[in-house]
Amino acid sequence: MKRVLKAVVRRFGIDAPRLSVRPHMPWYWRWTALAAGGALVAGVAWFTYDFGLEYAGFRQGEAARLRAQLNETVLKQQAELAELNARTAAAERQLQIERATFADLAKQVKSLAQENATLKEDLAFFHSLTATGKEGTISVNRFRLQPETVPGEYRYQLLLVQTGERAKEFSGRLQFVLNLQQDGRKVVLMMPPDSSRSAKEYQVNFKLFQRVEGMFRIAPDAAVKGLQVRVFEGNSDAPRLTHNVTLS
Repeated sequence: MKRVLKAVVRRFGIDAPRLSVRPHMPWYWRWTALAAGGALVAGVAWFTYDFGLEYAGFRQGEAARLRAQLNETVLKQQAELAELNARTAAAERQLQIERATFADLAKQVKSLAQENATLKEDLAFFHSLTATGKEGTISVNRFRLQPETVPGEYRYQLLLVQTGERAKEFSGRLQFVLNLQQDGRKVVLMMPPDSSRSAKEYQVNFKLFQRVEGMFRIAPDAAVKGLQVRVFEGNSDAPRLTHNVTLS
């Protein structure tokens, strides 16, 4: 009897085993959940597989093809750009040549115009002297002395005129006696010196007039304050004419 009582107490008392209550799920919902889970697992597996292929380099062929097309396009554009740059450079060179040619022509025209004006002035001046001057008289006219950009270099211009319509041909030489200021003292210098009296640039030969141009050099720290132009005839040591010029 006690055994039966203990068995009943054990089954329905505190020590009785727990009873679990589970909701009932229809079979079709179960299969739907299983199918969704399978699809999710398959999608994850496919994504992992595809990513593995991409990472491993199995699909780099298409990327290489696109990269090759881009490189080809870039090279073509670079070639076109180089051709355009070459054409532009050639056009700029041609324009520079044309500008330089135009500038040279403008300089030549200006120089010729100045020379023509000078010749006209010389001719008019010569006619005025020959009409009133004494037969065979030599004179120095229009003397100009300009310093050059290099210190100590001077360029001179003068016009030698012999009056008279029947004057004989004059042959001789020029000499300049320079009055210089150097280191606070006065210095006299002859150009050319007597030892170089036969220098070609100082020889003159004319019948009516001759325009003379030339250049001489002195010490860079010297300044020309005045000068005397001497005209010698033939091999004479005595000047036939002296012409004094004062410079400011």
